[in-house]
Amino acid sequence: MSGKITFTMIKPDAVADGHIGAILGKISEAGFKIKALKLTQLTVADAKKFYEVHAERPFYGELVDFMSSGPIVAAVLENENAVESFRTLIGATNPADAAEGTIRKMFARSIGENAVHGSDSDENALLEASFHFAGKEIF
Repeated sequence: MSGKITFTMIKPDAVADGHIGAILGKISEAGFKIKALKLTQLTVADAKKFYEVHAERPFYGELVDFMSSGPIVAAVLENENAVESFRTLIGATNPADAAEGTIRKMFARSIGENAVHGSDSDENALLEASFHFAGKEIF
């Protein structure tokens, strides 16, 4: 499955702002197939583990607090060149720098509350998907 899947989370800001349907619509319109989907909430411990790669960065504590502050939508997506294609669809981390029509340009509040997470590599897509979903939950 490497190269054909990516992982995303619709973050607490976009969930709270009522953008789940619109974001899933953009994902579907872009040709991605949803292979797994759930509404859930990360505990502080879950958020720390998921983002442990950033543990030494100055924004880590704020990121953990934010990501555990409310529900998220976790999803595994399938498409050719899934990671690269999805990162193009979501746009730059800072919505001010994101291209018009990208998910972050349309739905993000700020660089810190930027609406969606997208895996940055095929390897991380598999790790992130398995963090949130059991194998029997991915179709």
